[in-house]
Amino acid sequence: MRVYIPTTLAGLAEAYKAGELGPAPLDAFAVTPSLREWYVSDDIEELEYAALTRAAQASLRMLAVRPEVPRRRVVVAVDVADGAVRHDPDRGLDPAALGEVRLAGEVRLAEAAAVHVDADDAESDVAAAADAVGAVDAGDDDAQFTVDGAEDHELLWYATQEIPNLIG
Repeated sequence: MRVYIPTTLAGLAEAYKAGELGPAPLDAFAVTPSLREWYVSDDIEELEYAALTRAAQASLRMLAVRPEVPRRRVVVAVDVADGAVRHDPDRGLDPAALGEVRLAGEVRLAEAAAVHVDADDAESDVAAAADAVGAVDAGDDDAQFTVDGAEDHELLWYATQEIPNLIG
């Protein structure tokens, strides 16, 4: 099963140094039954893109509480055994929890399939969105517009061999 683990550039640098994403348990996103039902699609690429988008939203929330890190969303894609992934089917009824899964153990960075990161030109929109997350939670529609602006930026795909260049 492919899972999408949200992080930040600082988190990716820590994972690169340690050789693994952790500590466990790790929150991630994947194509869960509730995500399939919500998106009403059988196209696995569409569903995986939806899970990646959910992970990017979680990365944005990480940026909101870590103002000192570069304002770029980061998602690490990893293929793991189905048994390594846990999801709560009861939380699947909550639209805010679509695709949420938990990994019980650390994930070796060498097992990552790819890394998805915002381009440099997304930083100002991502920074504004990270600053607006709290207002969105309070129901501010203007803040939601700002957060949606960050989602207009597609995350770029990088091979894991490119991680040193991303964090350097």
